[in-house]
Amino acid sequence: MISAGRIRRLRIRIPLLLLTFLSLSCGIGGSDFAGGGTGGTGISTGSISGFGSVVMNGVHYRTDNNTKKMLNGNEDKSGRMDNVVFAVGMIVTVRHGTGDNNALEIEYRRNLMGPVAKKNPADNVLEILGLSVVVDDAANFASIKPGDIVEVSGFADNAGRIRAVYIFPVPPPMPPPFQRFEVKGFVSGLSVNTFRLGPLPDGSGVTVAVSYDATIAGLSGGLDNGMFVQVTTTDTAPVAGSITAVGIDRLAPRTDFPENAAVDLEGLVTAPSSGSGKVLSFSVEGKRIRTYDATDFTGHLPAEIQPNTWLLVQGTENGGVLSAARIVFR
Repeated sequence: MISAGRIRRLRIRIPLLLLTFLSLSCGIGGSDFAGGGTGGTGISTGSISGFGSVVMNGVHYRTDNNTKKMLNGNEDKSGRMDNVVFAVGMIVTVRHGTGDNNALEIEYRRNLMGPVAKKNPADNVLEILGLSVVVDDAANFASIKPGDIVEVSGFADNAGRIRAVYIFPVPPPMPPPFQRFEVKGFVSGLSVNTFRLGPLPDGSGVTVAVSYDATIAGLSGGLDNGMFVQVTTTDTAPVAGSITAVGIDRLAPRTDFPENAAVDLEGLVTAPSSGSGKVLSFSVEGKRIRTYDATDFTGHLPAEIQPNTWLLVQGTENGGVLSAARIVFR
């Protein structure tokens, strides 16, 4: 099981000088780029570990003027360098050429953005918009105060909490009633004008109740259990256990891949494994993973896959399941 200290260090306001140093020659190919990608992978999801151009899952993804850069649903056309557009710790999805590391698109979407309602120093947990955010770095946790508005990017754990690998203070929004906060997650327990929202697709773990009016923007076609959505609210915290949505938009989760796509997926094990030997079934980020006798466990034992183990899964999308060719233990 992964310990709190092993989650990649949380980054808050990374100094520009450091990122400039890390970027070296951002957007320019260099000898330290991984050759051939990860076996021809076309989609890779994980947290940024450095720049030159964008480093993720141990691979340098080349960027140029043709690389599409998406930030929270908006395309960045500023021409800024990668280390200015993105930051270390952000969880992104890179779509790149088959068999190379040339990034065609890099997409970042935060898990949530809102005010800190509560702090629990016993286990370094923040409550934001009714969801639990774990901040593993004690110093960073101590620097955050109730009422601070933060943007969070992180991995879901098996309890439905968000394990933050990037958290960034943002300026206060416009005063009520014009303030807008947002939280993304999967719909569960859908009923008339209410549902629950959480990081795991089966609705397990920590969730928050959401009340809504079916006429609000973004709801064409209606809602369904298991749907991934972004909820916009003016609430700073749940009222009587619920936040009220002023907007709901359907999105594709970052674990949704095209059929037969070659994929790299980084995350924590969110459902325990079943099976025997090397033939297993388990979940990472709520995504069902299957391993086989031919799967490479990179020197580890299959039995080491436990809830909250931090993994990189490399495989192929097959009927909603990621068939793993290789499992890398973080």
